[in-house]
Amino acid sequence: MDETKQTAETGSEEGGDQRQQQIVDMGSSTIRTERGTIHTLTIVGQIEGHQVLPSSAKTTKYEHVMPLLAAIEESDEVDGLLVLLNTVGGDIEAGLGIAELIASMSKPTVSLVLGGGHSIGVPLAVSAKRSFIAPSAAMTIHPVRLNGLVIAVSQTFNYFARIQERIIQFVTRNSRVKREDFTRLMLQTGELAADVGSVIYGEEAVRLGLIDEIGGLSDALACLHQMMDEQKTGSAAE
Repeated sequence: MDETKQTAETGSEEGGDQRQQQIVDMGSSTIRTERGTIHTLTIVGQIEGHQVLPSSAKTTKYEHVMPLLAAIEESDEVDGLLVLLNTVGGDIEAGLGIAELIASMSKPTVSLVLGGGHSIGVPLAVSAKRSFIAPSAAMTIHPVRLNGLVIAVSQTFNYFARIQERIIQFVTRNSRVKREDFTRLMLQTGELAADVGSVIYGEEAVRLGLIDEIGGLSDALACLHQMMDEQKTGSAAE
Protein backbone atom coordinates (compact mmCIF):
# COMPACT_ATOMS: atom_id res chain seq x y z
CA MET A 1 0.00 0.00 0.00
CA ASP A 2 2.74 2.40 1.01
CA GLU A 3 4.81 1.41 -2.05
CA THR A 4 1.85 2.03 -4.37
CA LYS A 5 1.21 5.43 -2.80
CA GLN A 6 4.89 6.34 -3.00
CA THR A 7 5.03 5.33 -6.70
CA ALA A 8 1.95 7.43 -7.44
CA GLU A 9 3.44 10.44 -5.67
CA THR A 10 6.74 9.98 -7.50
CA GLY A 11 4.93 9.75 -10.84
CA SER A 12 3.00 12.91 -10.01
CA GLU A 13 6.19 14.75 -9.14
CA GLU A 14 7.87 13.57 -12.36
CA GLY A 15 4.86 14.70 -14.40
CA GLY A 16 4.96 18.09 -12.71
CA ASP A 17 8.69 18.40 -13.41
CA GLN A 18 8.14 17.51 -17.08
CA ARG A 19 5.38 20.11 -17.42
CA GLN A 20 7.56 22.74 -15.78
CA GLN A 21 10.47 21.90 -18.10
CA GLN A 22 8.15 22.10 -21.11
CA ILE A 23 7.15 25.63 -20.08
CA VAL A 24 10.81 26.64 -19.67
CA ASP A 25 12.02 25.04 -22.93
CA MET A 26 9.10 25.63 -25.29
CA GLY A 27 7.00 28.37 -23.71
CA SER A 28 4.07 25.97 -23.81
CA SER A 29 2.01 23.79 -21.50
CA THR A 30 -0.73 21.18 -21.74
CA ILE A 31 -3.82 21.60 -19.55
CA ARG A 32 -6.02 18.56 -18.95
CA THR A 33 -9.53 18.94 -17.50
CA GLU A 34 -12.80 17.00 -17.63
CA ARG A 35 -13.90 19.16 -20.58
CA GLY A 36 -10.84 18.29 -22.68
CA THR A 37 -7.14 18.88 -23.17
CA ILE A 38 -5.82 22.28 -24.28
CA HIS A 39 -2.28 23.00 -25.39
CA THR A 40 -1.20 26.57 -24.61
CA LEU A 41 1.51 28.06 -26.81
CA THR A 42 3.13 31.42 -26.06
CA ILE A 43 4.62 33.52 -28.85
CA VAL A 44 6.67 36.23 -27.17
CA GLY A 45 9.52 38.62 -27.79
CA GLN A 46 10.95 38.50 -31.30
CA ILE A 47 10.24 35.80 -33.87
CA GLU A 48 13.64 34.32 -34.66
CA GLY A 49 14.26 33.28 -38.25
CA HIS A 50 17.33 31.95 -40.03
CA GLN A 51 19.63 34.31 -38.10
CA VAL A 52 20.33 33.59 -34.43
CA LEU A 53 19.51 36.63 -32.30
CA PRO A 54 21.64 37.75 -29.31
CA SER A 55 21.24 35.67 -26.14
CA SER A 56 19.98 38.78 -24.33
CA ALA A 57 16.91 38.98 -26.62
CA LYS A 58 13.66 37.25 -25.74
CA THR A 59 12.80 35.11 -28.77
CA THR A 60 10.37 32.56 -30.18
CA LYS A 61 12.22 30.06 -32.36
CA TYR A 62 10.37 28.80 -35.43
CA GLU A 63 12.28 25.50 -35.45
CA HIS A 64 10.75 24.74 -32.05
CA VAL A 65 7.22 25.93 -32.79
CA MET A 66 6.69 24.27 -36.18
CA PRO A 67 7.24 20.63 -35.12
CA LEU A 68 5.28 21.34 -31.93
CA LEU A 69 2.27 22.47 -33.98
CA ALA A 70 2.52 19.37 -36.16
CA ALA A 71 2.60 17.19 -33.03
CA ILE A 72 -0.47 18.97 -31.60
CA GLU A 73 -2.41 18.47 -34.84
CA GLU A 74 -1.62 14.75 -34.89
CA SER A 75 -2.07 14.11 -31.17
CA ASP A 76 -5.14 12.15 -30.09
CA GLU A 77 -4.79 13.62 -26.60
CA VAL A 78 -4.94 17.35 -27.46
CA ASP A 79 -8.40 18.77 -28.26
CA GLY A 80 -7.59 22.44 -28.86
CA LEU A 81 -4.85 25.08 -29.10
CA LEU A 82 -4.67 28.41 -27.26
CA VAL A 83 -2.07 30.86 -28.62
CA LEU A 84 -0.97 33.67 -26.27
CA LEU A 85 0.70 36.53 -28.13
CA ASN A 86 2.95 39.29 -26.82
CA THR A 87 5.45 39.88 -29.63
CA VAL A 88 7.26 42.80 -31.22
CA GLY A 89 7.40 40.94 -34.56
CA GLY A 90 10.52 39.61 -36.23
CA ASP A 91 11.42 37.45 -39.22
CA ILE A 92 8.66 37.65 -41.83
CA GLU A 93 9.00 34.20 -43.38
CA ALA A 94 9.35 32.45 -40.01
CA GLY A 95 6.30 34.31 -38.69
CA LEU A 96 4.25 33.60 -41.81
CA GLY A 97 5.31 29.96 -41.71
CA ILE A 98 4.03 29.59 -38.14
CA ALA A 99 0.85 31.51 -39.01
CA GLU A 100 0.15 29.27 -42.03
CA LEU A 101 0.54 26.16 -39.88
CA ILE A 102 -1.92 27.45 -37.27
CA ALA A 103 -4.39 28.52 -39.96
CA SER A 104 -4.27 25.07 -41.59
CA MET A 105 -4.93 23.10 -38.39
CA SER A 106 -8.17 21.12 -38.21
CA LYS A 107 -8.36 21.34 -34.41
CA PRO A 108 -10.05 24.29 -32.65
CA THR A 109 -7.65 27.22 -32.29
CA VAL A 110 -8.01 30.50 -30.41
CA SER A 111 -5.52 33.37 -30.18
CA LEU A 112 -5.28 36.06 -27.50
CA VAL A 113 -3.23 39.24 -27.97
CA LEU A 114 -1.84 40.47 -24.67
CA GLY A 115 0.38 43.53 -24.48
CA GLY A 116 1.20 43.62 -28.17
CA GLY A 117 0.89 41.71 -31.41
CA HIS A 118 3.09 43.91 -33.58
CA SER A 119 4.36 43.62 -37.16
CA ILE A 120 4.44 39.92 -38.15
CA GLY A 121 2.48 39.33 -34.93
CA VAL A 122 -0.61 40.56 -36.83
CA PRO A 123 -0.78 37.52 -39.16
CA LEU A 124 -0.06 35.29 -36.16
CA ALA A 125 -2.98 36.83 -34.26
CA VAL A 126 -5.49 36.29 -37.08
CA SER A 127 -4.27 32.77 -37.95
CA ALA A 128 -6.46 31.11 -35.30
CA LYS A 129 -10.08 30.24 -36.02
CA ARG A 130 -11.17 32.78 -33.38
CA SER A 131 -9.12 35.74 -32.16
CA PHE A 132 -9.30 37.85 -28.99
CA ILE A 133 -7.45 40.99 -27.90
CA ALA A 134 -7.14 42.58 -24.46
CA PRO A 135 -8.56 46.14 -24.34
CA SER A 136 -5.12 47.60 -23.55
CA ALA A 137 -3.21 45.55 -26.15
CA ALA A 138 -1.71 47.18 -29.24
CA MET A 139 -0.96 46.08 -32.79
CA THR A 140 1.53 47.86 -35.07
CA ILE A 141 0.87 47.60 -38.80
CA HIS A 142 3.66 48.81 -41.07
CA PRO A 143 5.29 48.10 -44.45
CA VAL A 144 7.95 45.45 -44.94
CA ARG A 145 11.51 46.50 -44.12
CA LEU A 146 14.87 44.75 -44.46
CA ASN A 147 17.98 44.86 -42.28
CA GLY A 148 21.49 44.86 -43.70
CA LEU A 149 22.66 45.51 -47.25
CA VAL A 150 19.94 46.61 -49.69
CA ILE A 151 20.67 46.76 -53.41
CA ALA A 152 18.93 49.92 -54.65
CA VAL A 153 17.40 48.58 -57.86
CA SER A 154 13.81 48.23 -59.02
CA GLN A 155 13.90 44.45 -58.46
CA THR A 156 14.46 45.01 -54.73
CA PHE A 157 11.36 47.19 -54.45
CA ASN A 158 9.35 44.67 -56.46
CA TYR A 159 10.48 41.99 -54.01
CA PHE A 160 9.31 44.15 -51.08
CA ALA A 161 5.95 44.65 -52.78
CA ARG A 162 5.52 40.90 -53.32
CA ILE A 163 6.30 40.11 -49.65
CA GLN A 164 3.89 42.82 -48.57
CA GLU A 165 1.22 41.34 -50.82
CA ARG A 166 1.68 37.94 -49.17
CA ILE A 167 1.04 39.50 -45.76
CA ILE A 168 -2.00 41.47 -46.96
CA GLN A 169 -3.52 38.38 -48.58
CA PHE A 170 -2.99 36.23 -45.50
CA VAL A 171 -4.46 38.80 -43.10
CA THR A 172 -7.50 39.57 -45.24
CA ARG A 173 -8.10 35.85 -45.89
CA ASN A 174 -8.04 34.99 -42.19
CA SER A 175 -9.92 37.98 -40.75
CA ARG A 176 -12.81 40.29 -41.62
CA VAL A 177 -10.67 43.39 -42.22
CA LYS A 178 -11.12 45.03 -45.61
CA ARG A 179 -8.11 45.06 -47.87
CA GLU A 180 -8.28 48.83 -48.41
CA ASP A 181 -8.46 49.49 -44.65
CA PHE A 182 -5.49 47.26 -43.87
CA THR A 183 -3.41 48.74 -46.70
CA ARG A 184 -4.27 52.27 -45.54
CA LEU A 185 -3.13 51.47 -42.00
CA MET A 186 0.07 49.88 -43.31
CA LEU A 187 1.05 52.89 -45.44
CA GLN A 188 -0.22 55.67 -43.20
CA THR A 189 2.15 58.58 -42.51
CA GLY A 190 2.21 61.03 -39.64
CA GLU A 191 1.26 58.63 -36.84
CA LEU A 192 4.55 56.87 -36.07
CA ALA A 193 7.62 58.96 -35.31
CA ALA A 194 10.19 58.54 -38.10
CA ASP A 195 8.26 55.58 -39.54
CA VAL A 196 5.33 54.63 -41.75
CA GLY A 197 2.35 52.70 -40.45
CA SER A 198 -0.21 52.67 -37.65
CA VAL A 199 -0.75 51.50 -34.10
CA ILE A 200 -4.24 50.29 -33.25
CA TYR A 201 -5.63 49.16 -29.90
CA GLY A 202 -8.14 46.56 -28.77
CA GLU A 203 -11.51 48.11 -29.61
CA GLU A 204 -10.28 49.60 -32.91
CA ALA A 205 -8.85 46.22 -33.99
CA VAL A 206 -12.26 44.63 -33.40
CA ARG A 207 -14.14 47.47 -35.09
CA LEU A 208 -11.97 47.10 -38.20
CA GLY A 209 -12.59 43.34 -38.28
CA LEU A 210 -8.93 42.50 -37.79
CA ILE A 211 -9.65 40.74 -34.47
CA ASP A 212 -12.92 38.98 -33.65
CA GLU A 213 -13.55 39.98 -30.03
CA ILE A 214 -12.38 42.00 -27.04
CA GLY A 215 -11.62 39.68 -24.13
CA GLY A 216 -9.19 38.11 -21.75
CA LEU A 217 -8.06 34.65 -20.75
CA SER A 218 -11.43 33.41 -19.45
CA ASP A 219 -13.18 34.57 -22.64
CA ALA A 220 -10.62 32.87 -24.89
CA LEU A 221 -10.80 29.62 -22.91
CA ALA A 222 -14.62 29.65 -22.88
CA CYS A 223 -14.65 30.11 -26.66
CA LEU A 224 -12.11 27.32 -27.16
CA HIS A 225 -14.07 24.92 -24.94
CA GLN A 226 -17.23 25.70 -26.91
CA MET A 227 -15.44 25.00 -30.20
CA MET A 228 -14.05 21.76 -28.77
CA ASP A 229 -17.54 20.67 -27.63
CA GLU A 230 -18.99 21.46 -31.05
CA GLN A 231 -16.28 19.44 -32.79
CA LYS A 232 -16.85 16.46 -30.47
CA THR A 233 -20.61 16.67 -31.08
CA GLY A 234 -20.05 16.82 -34.84
CA SER A 235 -17.70 13.83 -34.76
CA ALA A 236 -20.16 11.82 -32.67
CA ALA A 237 -23.01 12.62 -35.09
CA GLU A 238 -20.96 11.34 -38.02
